[in-house]
Amino acid sequence: MSMEETQNQNAGQMENGAKIEPVIRKDRQLKYTGNILKIYEDTVIANGHEAHWDYIHHDGAAAVVAVADDGKLLMVRQYRNALDRETLEIPAGKLDAPDEPKIECAYRELEEETGYTILDVRTAQEYSEKHIPGAINIANESIGTEDIPELPDKDQLILVYCRSGNRSKQASEKLVKLGYTNIVEIGGINRWPGETVAGDK
Repeated sequence: MSMEETQNQNAGQMENGAKIEPVIRKDRQLKYTGNILKIYEDTVIANGHEAHWDYIHHDGAAAVVAVADDGKLLMVRQYRNALDRETLEIPAGKLDAPDEPKIECAYRELEEETGYTILDVRTAQEYSEKHIPGAINIANESIGTEDIPELPDKDQLILVYCRSGNRSKQASEKLVKLGYTNIVEIGGINRWPGETVAGDK
């Protein structure tokens, strides 16, 4: 009996008010391990009959709908093998581990796929008390005339913030003088509407 036939039979039993026998899984065997998923074959008893069902396991993923101040969406163009062409899509990716917080995965994928870096230019103490997830901390006072090892790519998009907006403006001006070409000042964390975290990273 096919899965469709089993589902149709179950639907008929529900309409007639008959009791539906629970599906019992007798065995699960791993058949394939890929980069992002695993495929198992389940041996089950469904409606009194033994059947073999495929089970696909994926650890999970996170996606980001990134909206700029001007209302534009940040999209990425990626090749998709199943379609054999490039697609335009929102930044997304799989969890590094099943228990990885999805918000951390989302920020990582946003940075990896778009080149975004979020820069907190407050002091280390302020950063540890509260900061935007995924942000790196380089105090405004430490930005001078030397290249910054933590920011090696001067063409990447860098979003700069502080507490109220004063230091982020100062830091942005200094970064431009250092040759950074894609600096966006996003103001102060006290007006940040999204999630914040505590700690040194």
